[in-house]
Order: sequence, then C-alpha cells, then structure tokens
Amino acid sequence: MKKEKVKKEKILLHICCAPDATYPSELLSNNFEVIGYYYNPNMDSDEEDKKRFEETKKVSDLFKFELINSRGNIKDREEWNNAIAGLENLPEGGTRCFKCIEFRLKKTAEKAKEKNIKVFTTTLTVSPHKNAFLINSIGKNIAEKFNLEFLKSNFKKNNGLKKTLEYSKEFNLYRQKYCGCIFSKRRS
Repeated sequence: MKKEKVKKEKILLHICCAPDATYPSELLSNNFEVIGYYYNPNMDSDEEDKKRFEETKKVSDLFKFELINSRGNIKDREEWNNAIAGLENLPEGGTRCFKCIEFRLKKTAEKAKEKNIKVFTTTLTVSPHKNAFLINSIGKNIAEKFNLEFLKSNFKKNNGLKKTLEYSKEFNLYRQKYCGCIFSKRRS
C-alpha cells in the first residue's frame, strides 16, 4: 500500500539575505512548505541587492524552497524612503530600523494575502542585532490587520545563529557586514 504524502501548510518567509535564510528555512520546512520572499527595498545599491538576491537564490536551490523575487522595484524603494524620512540620522537599531521592519513585514503580509498564504514570518530574528520581541510584536499587529497569522520566532536561539554561520562557511555564502541600508553601512 502506497503511503500518501501529507500536504503541508504554506508559510511565506520574508528573507533579508542568504545566510539568514539557511537555518530558518530548514527549521520551518519540518512543519511547513516554505515559500521564500526576498524583499528588501532598503538596499543601499542595486549591486548589493543583486548580490544578496543571487546568494539567496543559491540557498533556495540548496534547501529546496520556492523563492519569490521582489528586487529592484523603484516604487517600493521610493515608498521605503518615504517611510523612514526624517529618521535618517537616528542610531542604528532604533526607530528607523523598526519603521523599516514594519514596512517590509507589511509588504510581506500583502504578498501572503495575494498568494493566499495564511502564515508568514521573517528571517530578521536570527540577527544578534535585531530585537526578536519587537519584530514579533510588529508582525503580530500587521497579521491582525490582514487577517493572517504571523509565526513568532527567535531564530537565533537554539544555536540558530551559529548554524547560519556554519552554513555560510559550508556553502561559501556572501556575508555582508551591515544591514543593507546606506545608514547602517555608514556605521559599520
């Protein structure tokens, strides 16, 4: 008798960069069909954005998940600039960063709704420089507005950050030294 394959619920995983996509996509694939969503209108240059996307594509091939490419959208970059306008000189990790995260998670929720995916989350919580509690709070509030579910996470726990570093080395992934926006680059 042939065993039926159980279809997993889809989850839209917002991805900021290839290294941060490794462990979260692997972990989530235990319970979900992972759909990656590369969405980063905050990138300081098209060259950086392209490099990060190409590395993320490599991870999606290695870890076998679908990847939605949303790079290079001029309208989104303009909207992102408007969302953080007036906050450019604030310290890294403060209000500007939270506005940026809120902007990207809102767009991820919109994409989830468009693709009829009921659950979404982000790789951002794997970073030791990001506040997982605040990211989860932002995600939960956005999810409620879109009648979706935000999967709370802190991917840096249980050696998650360590695993991303190991995968980066194993697969020779590009690891950037800054978040991606021009403001974080100036401070790195």
